[in-house]
Amino acid sequence: MTVTLTSTSKVVKLNGVPARIWEGYTQSGIKIHCFITRVAVNKDEDTEQFELELQQCSAPSNDVQGYPMSLIL
Repeated sequence: MTVTLTSTSKVVKLNGVPARIWEGYTQSGIKIHCFITRVAVNKDEDTEQFELELQQCSAPSNDVQGYPMSLIL
């Protein structure tokens, strides 16, 4: 499966751990929401550039804006 994701500014807690909500879609066009708690890069990559890009966030869509915590496992 191939997924394309965009970071949003929405952060929720999952089991006490902050998770940023990323929105995206699968290769076949199915909309998805991902709850990301960690992101890592290979030590040989340009981590300075990665950290700059990681700070860029979009406003969450209405689908994610009011995500009910009861739906988060």
